[in-house]
Amino acid sequence: MTETRPETGHAVIRRFLKSLEAKPGVYRMLDPAGAVLYVGKARNLKARVSSYARPTGHSPRIARMISETASMMVLTTETETEALLLEQNLIKQLKPRYNVLLRDDKSFPNILVSAEHAFPQIKKHRGRKAEKGSYYGPFASAGAVNRTLNQLQKVFLLRNCSDATFESRTRPCLLYQIKRCSAPCVGYIDAAGYGALVADAERFLQGKSTRVQGQLAEQMAAASEALEFERAAALRDRIRALTQVQQNQGINPAGVAEADVIALHAEGGQACVQVFFIRAHQNWGNRDFYPRTGGAEPAEILQAFIAQFYDGKDPPRLLLLSHDVEDRELLEEALGQKIGRKVEIAVPQRGEKADLVAGAMRNARESLARKMSETATQAKLLDGLAGAFGLDGRPERIEVYDNSHIQGTNAVGAMVVAGAEGFLKSQYRKFNIKDTTLTPGDDFGMMKEVLTRRFKRLLKEDPDRETDAWPDLLLIDGGQGQVSAVHEILTELGVEDVPMVGVAKGIDRDQGKEEFHRIGARPFALKRGDPVLYFIQRMRDEAHRFAIGAHRQKRAKAVSATPLDDVPGVGAARKRALLAHFGSAKAVSRAGLTDLKAVEGISDALAETIYNHFNDA
Repeated sequence: MTETRPETGHAVIRRFLKSLEAKPGVYRMLDPAGAVLYVGKARNLKARVSSYARPTGHSPRIARMISETASMMVLTTETETEALLLEQNLIKQLKPRYNVLLRDDKSFPNILVSAEHAFPQIKKHRGRKAEKGSYYGPFASAGAVNRTLNQLQKVFLLRNCSDATFESRTRPCLLYQIKRCSAPCVGYIDAAGYGALVADAERFLQGKSTRVQGQLAEQMAAASEALEFERAAALRDRIRALTQVQQNQGINPAGVAEADVIALHAEGGQACVQVFFIRAHQNWGNRDFYPRTGGAEPAEILQAFIAQFYDGKDPPRLLLLSHDVEDRELLEEALGQKIGRKVEIAVPQRGEKADLVAGAMRNARESLARKMSETATQAKLLDGLAGAFGLDGRPERIEVYDNSHIQGTNAVGAMVVAGAEGFLKSQYRKFNIKDTTLTPGDDFGMMKEVLTRRFKRLLKEDPDRETDAWPDLLLIDGGQGQVSAVHEILTELGVEDVPMVGVAKGIDRDQGKEEFHRIGARPFALKRGDPVLYFIQRMRDEAHRFAIGAHRQKRAKAVSATPLDDVPGVGAARKRALLAHFGSAKAVSRAGLTDLKAVEGISDALAETIYNHFNDA
């Protein structure tokens, strides 16, 4: 009996049209297995979906999607704006094959001037804005924030130490000695004087640097007239540092106070979106993104990018684009509703704004050219790897494993991932070794635990291997013993078709003489100078670096651990408050109930919990 294949294509969509209403909503195209091919939104669902029922007039991408469609799902909404927001949530959640998808969606750092202390701290902040204070950003990268903070320390002499460090100091730190802090911790400046420095720093971050510079110049002149030459020299150094900040920022548009400049360049089926952050008339850096486009048109790519990019971020008042987008007014309304004020989207044609977009376009074009060159080189290396190890085809996902420990303590396993786009850092994973029965330093046992946990999870989450989470090649740091151990684990789990190679140091542990071990084959080496050998060395070194970093983090956490970590209700902030008040965890454990209640931020109930934790027999 022959199996009947499900019907797909225009006929399916035409039948589905009969049940649709002329309302706003979101539709999903599904393949015969029920996987989502595409998510779209519409002001009028019936009219929008009817366009797919026509046999002609579609781009190659949409035509392929229609030909694979076996069924559809629809969800109506009250407004088209709601449909747009729902569409982007579903795209990010389901990652449909034919949608434009933003693959790198990390948060951006800000500068925080804290407000929970008499002498506010200036520091880098990333994530939810839960701490009280003034936030300035976003900055394009941690490096951009660090450079700005470094210069702000020279200009405004604000502290960057933690509150606990501040409370415990008895003499100025090195930053005071090198004129990057005013040493409020030891009373070298009073609260009013420090508050004036904070106000100046915030004015600068708000774009009022000219006013700050003028005030500093007046103070320097007054100090010179009063023959206070040391103070005048210090003010001169601060003015120089402020000038250096302004020079380092590069483009500082006079006519644009707050905007994100977003430019797209597409070529050869790939695209780069460049985003410049303009705040307070200052350039706070730029970042490039490489969305998965599937051959979509620029207008669709930019609209999808903007909707997904600002899903977890607050947009500025103005977006300057290189290309117009579909439904510009709808997108403005959705972004405006998100932050409770008007957001304008513009495609400037002349003037300073057009120059900003042209600069972003140039960066996007150059970044995509570099990316395409790197991708071509990477493809050659992957083909060479397949040839060297006798693989059936180019490996799209390579997983590299390593362990790190000191005599078995704080043991951590690490997995790094490489593919056609280089190292995929978002896919890296670390494994805290949990097996307490292992002999300290048992690398075989650690590797067994890591691989067992990794593949048990894969088998649970994707037993049919429908996603790209399954590796095409495993690289194990070690020789025949490690390879045999891994092979035994995978055989027990029923995974016998994932190739693996052990990378051993070889004779005299000399880099360049690595030996490669496989099941059922003799060890072999690659010639010195072979690009594939260098590629393998880079992957092994990256795994080693990541493993050591994870181990050091775990060790540092263990070193900084105190008995307070085990007290229910005592988190990081309350732990800092207790240590600052009593000086040590031992002193906290010996404190009386009345003393515990006197600590700021510790309620009577929590004080009793802490007291009972240390004093219950």
